[in-house]
Amino acid sequence: MKEYLELVIAFFKIGIMTFGGGYAMLPIIQREVVEKKQWATEEEILNYYAIGQCTPGIIAVNTATFIGNKRKGIPGGFLCTLGVVLPSLIIISIIAAVLTNFADIPAVQHALAGIRVAVVVLVGASVLKLHKSAVKNAFGWCVFVLTFLASAIFGLSPVLVVLVAAVAGILAGMVSRRKGGDPA
Repeated sequence: MKEYLELVIAFFKIGIMTFGGGYAMLPIIQREVVEKKQWATEEEILNYYAIGQCTPGIIAVNTATFIGNKRKGIPGGFLCTLGVVLPSLIIISIIAAVLTNFADIPAVQHALAGIRVAVVVLVGASVLKLHKSAVKNAFGWCVFVLTFLASAIFGLSPVLVVLVAAVAGILAGMVSRRKGGDPA
């Protein structure tokens, strides 16, 4: 029972930091789950992020579900999901009730502008930290650069980009196994 409570509390704390959506939570999830609790490795968390991005829903919620399921099966997945979304439900309800009364106040507008900048920095820091375990060689750098160009410059669908990267990874793995190496 203690482990279930620990899962809910950990993801409730992560869920409180919802400013900016699911991507803003990724560095917090990484710090809590990998560094503090050691519930997953860097490689596992990257896999959860990748799958969470490809599945319907918010990446942070999907990641929480995967981690909870890994720790304590279906009940753990449910409790982590509940823990990560409950703060959002509470915060959104409060904001919706009061924001319309204060949205025109310059201090509120400036605070929200500052929060948006902080979220971009948090996401960027997460990318810089996680790229070390994801981009290991020339193949990884090639996928990294092409994925960036495809999404940021050409605006291709993230689903298409992820599918193409998956196929490229499978093909590189097949070629590498024939040569006796490691593509990733």
